[in-house]
Amino acid sequence: MAYKPIRKAVFPVAGLGTRFLPATKSVPKELLPVVDRPLIQYAVDEAREAGIEQMIFVTGRGKGAIEDYFDMAFEAEATQRERGKDLSALDGTRLSPGSAVFLRQQEPLGLGHAIWCAREIVGDEPFAILLPDEFMKGAPGRGCLRQMVEAYDRIGGNLVCALEVPMADTPSYGVIDPGKRDGALTQVMGLVEKPAPGTAPSNLILPGRYILQPEVMKILETQEKGAGGEIQLTDAMAAMIGQHPFHGVTFDGRRFDCGSKAGYIEANLALALERDDLAAPIRRFALRELGIN
Repeated sequence: MAYKPIRKAVFPVAGLGTRFLPATKSVPKELLPVVDRPLIQYAVDEAREAGIEQMIFVTGRGKGAIEDYFDMAFEAEATQRERGKDLSALDGTRLSPGSAVFLRQQEPLGLGHAIWCAREIVGDEPFAILLPDEFMKGAPGRGCLRQMVEAYDRIGGNLVCALEVPMADTPSYGVIDPGKRDGALTQVMGLVEKPAPGTAPSNLILPGRYILQPEVMKILETQEKGAGGEIQLTDAMAAMIGQHPFHGVTFDGRRFDCGSKAGYIEANLALALERDDLAAPIRRFALRELGIN
């Protein structure tokens, strides 16, 4: 069957970010910077690179700063312009009218519920989902979602990003029950959310990138709570297996779990070491701290 192209992406950004308190008491975790760009900016840039036309942000109470971030910063822009300063650092931070939608998840009922909140905007189209605190870094022009959209254009159906982790880590993630493998593609036979230690069907986890058909919204509408007492997206995706082709796409790039403090620090260090203006002093500092001359 012919599948519609991917034009819309949902960004679930209502979470409280409690692992980063007290910083996230007043600053949304999605606005925490990796070097000098917030996590949400990297996710939006990834979506744009993949051809996404409309960004749908599912926010929560206290997350208004995300909407402000993508608006015009009149005072900063006017001041910089008057002083003859370069404004290129703000490129991509203002979304054009109509290309961004902001809506509220009024209760913290889980990722599946957050996605369901976007049902009226998604409509009858397939759509992408990006979790901004999963920072996926690919080669220039080869971001994670771009790789997934290219696979979708070939095979359609539902796709999830797949990533290999140590088996000991699988209880923290949604895990793929794999079928046939063909290069970067793995047939998805089943999905398990946060399996008990020693029970995971594989070490392929779901690190926060999805392309789903709109039928998932109907499943989420009546879905019972699952692991952690929340409405789990993984459970809804598992219910769609067999309705459409369903594959995992192994990401050719690096993943940083910026929902954890260690992963967030790793991301900052890795990106700083790639920048001409920062690499040398940061490398000297790191070697000094490690006691290496």
